[in-house]
Amino acid sequence: MYLPRFIAQRIAFNQQKSFSRFIIRLAMAATAISVAAMIVTMAFTAGFQQVISQKIFSFWGHIRVQHFEPGQFSITEDLPIAQNDTVRQILSQTKGIKRVETYATKNALLRSPATMDGILFKGVSADYDFDQLRPFLQAGRWMQFPDSGYSNEMVLSQTMATSLQVKLNDPVLIYFIQPGAATPRARKMTVVGFYKTGMEEYDRLLAWGDMRLVQRLNDWQSNEIGGYEIFLSDYRQMDSINNQVFEALPSTWNSRTMQEIFPNIFDWLGLQDRTIAIVMIIMIVVAVLNLITCLIILVLERTRMVGLLKAIGARNGSIQQIFLYHGALIALAGIVMGNIIGIGLCWLQQRFGWLRLPEDMYYISKAEVVLQPGPIMLVNLITFLICMLVLILPSFIINRVQPVKAIQFR
Repeated sequence: MYLPRFIAQRIAFNQQKSFSRFIIRLAMAATAISVAAMIVTMAFTAGFQQVISQKIFSFWGHIRVQHFEPGQFSITEDLPIAQNDTVRQILSQTKGIKRVETYATKNALLRSPATMDGILFKGVSADYDFDQLRPFLQAGRWMQFPDSGYSNEMVLSQTMATSLQVKLNDPVLIYFIQPGAATPRARKMTVVGFYKTGMEEYDRLLAWGDMRLVQRLNDWQSNEIGGYEIFLSDYRQMDSINNQVFEALPSTWNSRTMQEIFPNIFDWLGLQDRTIAIVMIIMIVVAVLNLITCLIILVLERTRMVGLLKAIGARNGSIQQIFLYHGALIALAGIVMGNIIGIGLCWLQQRFGWLRLPEDMYYISKAEVVLQPGPIMLVNLITFLICMLVLILPSFIINRVQPVKAIQFR
């Protein structure tokens, strides 16, 4: 058996009561808490970013194709583009594109018996896939589309319904603002469903209906639409696929990713990565300082043992390895306990959702958790390597120990 490892194991698993045992347990606890804090922070941040991003992608797609308009706002009424079979075929055949939907938007005023409010009416086609929106439907159903004409049904957000004091199946008047016209065009609609995303600035604005109504009000042709919403299989390929799509479009068309359309939200989500970095640095520093303190105390407490080993011919390097092995055992024990605590807390949050958040501030009602094996393993590896590299420094105290004085040490 390798002597430094054998001695390190005997010291580590020694049941004799001593001050160093308390320090070892304290170092293990500090390492465990640090690792658990890093795992929880990563899981909560990844969950937060994923849920908020998914809300935006579900409602707007990953890439939006529209008529080119310099300085176009994120949510605005669209200029018409004619559906192009060639472009549609290119979009459908581009690798990574899962689905392509057509839409059109129009500004309007919604009036109920109680009050009136401004909205952006988003019209979609009869073959629109509402499956990705199912989690947001609070009550009722999505619109039904007749074979001819247009649907007089619409879906409002729960926020709008509360503000307008509207209930399911209530009739409302919607006034569509016509550019250059003296009076808006009015239509009587029936509210058949309520949705809620938790993102108040969009819930207060967006209502869903039939795209054919927008086409009729704008005097568009049946093949004219506001744009395409492109849904991807992997959102991480947005930039590369958007570049391919842009090259395939007619010169008067434009394509933008959701990150370009909603930069404030995605910049805010990106700031969460800085939070992870800060927490990881702080927690690793805490773990390292505790392990350094622990190793110094172990060396000082075992000064007589160091002197005896030197007296019988042991080299400084071999004695250093004893304490490095000991430090490695402490670090590994702390990392294992930290994983159990961190993953356990994340599982409890996933199972019971005990940590609640104010939805008006964070866009979600509870802290979401996403456990990613790769980052967790990377945290464990980085923590262990940094701890071992730093622990080499206090081990050099052994070089200064003189056997004669050490044997007499009390």
